[in-house]
Amino acid sequence: MEEKAKLKTLKGIGDKTAALFARLGIFTVEDLLRHYPLGYDTLQEQVSMREIKAGAFCVVRGRLAGAISTRHVRGRSISVCKVSDGTGEVSLIFFHMPYLSRMIQPDMEYLFRGVVQGRPGSWKMEQPGIYTPKDYEERRRTLQPGYSLTSGLTNNTVTKAMRQALSLEAEIREYLPAEIRAHYKLIDYKDALWGIHFPEDRDMLQQARRRLVFDEFFLFMVKLLQCRMQIQQVANRWPVEDVEDTARLLAHLPYSLTSAQMRVWEEIRTDLRKNTVMNRLVQGDVGSGKTILAILALLEVAANGFQGALMAPTEVLARQHFEQIEELTERYGLPFSPVLLTGSMTAREKRTCYGLIEGGEANVIIGTHALIQEKAVYKNLALVVTDEQHRFGVRQREALAGKGMDTHVLVMSATPIPRTLALILYGDLHISVVDELPADRLPIKNCVVDTGYREKAYRFIRGEIQKGRQVYIICPMVEAGELEGLENVMDYTEKLRDVFSDAVRISHLHGKMKPAEKNRVMEAFGRGETDILVSTTVIEVGINVPNATVMMVENAERFGLAQLHQLRGRVGRGREQSYCIFVSASDKKQTMERLSILNRSNDGFYIAGEDLRLRGPGDLFGIRQSGSMEFKLADIYQDAKILQEASEAAEGFLREHGGRGETSLAVFSSQVDFGSI
Repeated sequence: MEEKAKLKTLKGIGDKTAALFARLGIFTVEDLLRHYPLGYDTLQEQVSMREIKAGAFCVVRGRLAGAISTRHVRGRSISVCKVSDGTGEVSLIFFHMPYLSRMIQPDMEYLFRGVVQGRPGSWKMEQPGIYTPKDYEERRRTLQPGYSLTSGLTNNTVTKAMRQALSLEAEIREYLPAEIRAHYKLIDYKDALWGIHFPEDRDMLQQARRRLVFDEFFLFMVKLLQCRMQIQQVANRWPVEDVEDTARLLAHLPYSLTSAQMRVWEEIRTDLRKNTVMNRLVQGDVGSGKTILAILALLEVAANGFQGALMAPTEVLARQHFEQIEELTERYGLPFSPVLLTGSMTAREKRTCYGLIEGGEANVIIGTHALIQEKAVYKNLALVVTDEQHRFGVRQREALAGKGMDTHVLVMSATPIPRTLALILYGDLHISVVDELPADRLPIKNCVVDTGYREKAYRFIRGEIQKGRQVYIICPMVEAGELEGLENVMDYTEKLRDVFSDAVRISHLHGKMKPAEKNRVMEAFGRGETDILVSTTVIEVGINVPNATVMMVENAERFGLAQLHQLRGRVGRGREQSYCIFVSASDKKQTMERLSILNRSNDGFYIAGEDLRLRGPGDLFGIRQSGSMEFKLADIYQDAKILQEASEAAEGFLREHGGRGETSLAVFSSQVDFGSI
């Protein structure tokens, strides 16, 4: 594989800027080209200040009406000024912008773009975008890409670097076979890259996105189909016999399994006794009781003298699983000898753990990706359980299963995927569905509201905190500058500190934080040391906090229904009534109708089906979220038809090449990185 061009080969990127890009995982020109926009901004027509409405996202034009004042509150800079257009006034509020007086000159007109709050005579905008009339007019008729950023790196810097990168012919080579491109009417790779970063119109963007989504699905399916070929009809080296421990645990649990849990448990038990290894996916909504099924399977294996491993996507979740198994072991005298293995452990702790695993003293190993490190050697690994499979790549699942000889594989997922898509994405697995919630679960109460409801929501949240409860607030963006008009975690956290008293403990969480810091924040929330956690969707899979009773999602219109349902699953885990507030900044009737489906149902599979039905290839302006399956751009609901086409193309490709592995893909350039799949 040839050397990839370093980012510093681009004009204007020195050591300092390269270090900022590195925080986003961008080290080469190729990395930059694959740093796709989070979304696109279309600048609208301006309105006069007498026409504005509460909760509207709009653009006003005006001049300063008085001086800019800046004050510091608890170490935070807050700048305030008023602007007028002769028909009315708007107060502008900025956080961490002490240099504002250099941006807005008293004798010049500017356009200000943001969400209007308040009432006639006392309108205000928080952190609006600022434009000169000329700059605004130049940008108004185009689709403006908004990129994921980090502190110190602006969208303008990324945009300039991207234009340079796209001009480097040597870094952009076509790698999809011509016959596949022709059959599925796909544009060239170079055109797709230009079109995804700098689309001239929606049609160009749609064609570009379709090509790149097809590529992601195609590469994923080629690898998945190869896995399928390797594991079909593998002999069961680890047949288990009936043991008293599982029946005893079931008899003494303080609750009875639902009929759906019992049905799936029988399917797992049957698999463990077959002549071939188990490869099973267990799907079920959050709270449907999948974890106890995994524990029962691990118990059967351990009681038969073998080892089992449970891999979770986060250290916090792994630790919670470990503590639950430890408690059950102690309470019911189970034959478990569990150990926890995570990346944050010291070298000495890891060595001790490795010794227990290799010697067989540990028969249940719970952890994160550390479970598949080279130093982890298992004595007789018979069962591998992966929790929240959509967070792991095919390679990682394969690597963990490869730690043993022909191991049983049990995949647990709370992601509701319609069966038609599950058969494609998990075609190497038998599928079980836990489609019933325990009777004692209180249904979550939902409401879909506009931004004018926000103050009322804050009062409700304040009341829940006074009762000792905790709250999640979800924002689509990490920080300002990524996409205008959307709430971001950093500014929203600052805003809440002004809304609530100092007694309310507020923290923030997002995917760009270091793993150790993320764990610290989530664990503090889990211990009840934080009242409000402002987060991106990184919280979608992470921690079980029964005391959290409110989930508030800002810009809910920018998420898919299935993802909103996943987020909602963070609450409703305790005995108290829980609530979910979906705040939409869109006044479109169809948007509110789509979100109202969440009001009507708490059934994840029904909602996933509606998501599949309602979202189409023209819906390009939602927020692309990281962590869903393995894909940078692709969305299994929005792009269901492309997924089916890519699956068909992958099957044909492997048939033509005799099912050979990555040798067949040598026709592709070095840009195909199977390590990321």
